Amino acid sequence: MIEYPEIDPVALSIPLPEFLHSIFGTALNIHWYGLAYVLGAYLIYLRMAATREKFNIEISREEVSDVVFTYGLFFGAIVGGRLGHVLFYDFHIQLQDPLYFLKIWQGGMSFHGGLIGVMVAIWFYANKKNFTFFQVTDWIAPQVPIALFLGRIANFINAELYGRPTDVPWGMIFPTDPLGLVRHPSQLYEAFLEGLLLFLFLNFVISKKNKIGRHSAYFLIGYGIARSIVEFYKSPDTVWGNDFLLFSFLTQGQLLSIPMIILGIFILSKK
Repeated sequence: MIEYPEIDPVALSIPLPEFLHSIFGTALNIHWYGLAYVLGAYLIYLRMAATREKFNIEISREEVSDVVFTYGLFFGAIVGGRLGHVLFYDFHIQLQDPLYFLKIWQGGMSFHGGLIGVMVAIWFYANKKNFTFFQVTDWIAPQVPIALFLGRIANFINAELYGRPTDVPWGMIFPTDPLGLVRHPSQLYEAFLEGLLLFLFLNFVISKKNKIGRHSAYFLIGYGIARSIVEFYKSPDTVWGNDFLLFSFLTQGQLLSIPMIILGIFILSKK
């Protein structure tokens, strides 16, 4: 077993004046998870600004910023990610609390919901700017693993979404685990497969002269496979208040990833 390196989930705590304590508490806490979203979006912005010509996207850096932070981060990842989490995992809480969707600070973001949100937002953007949908998604897809990598590292720092019990020598006891079992550090597996490995594949391995739509297809297939593999080591998701395993082995994450793989293969067959 490796000792879990406990890191305070709060990266920075800024004391607040006393008159604000009743509203915001004694301090403004900036969490590593929030910083991961911001840093991930900024690094994606830098990469997309640098690869505009490669994907025949003729827009200014200011417009690139709008694509990343407005369409991608806000309307896509945050709104879509939160809505996806509520629908896929916590709909029972939403029925009890109509404002639950808005309580992002309580945690709960879904990648698959964020992906759907980004796709919808980009569809509107592409139509507005007279680009094809796949022209824009091909431009975005190779950079998304940057955010996935940082997000999974933040999950690890938060000691959340940990793995199943194990006897491997690199297993860890997470302080948030009520059972105190040695578990797979599945967040790090995801950071490697969905983040680092997928980024290297999309940016350096596949042909730089692919037909439009192929980068998007490879991303869907690559992420779907990576996520499905990690789900075998990750603790089963809680869906609507109950641990979920279909046929005693399929998790919710796998059920949501399989359509991605099928869609990616379908796109490749048409390109």
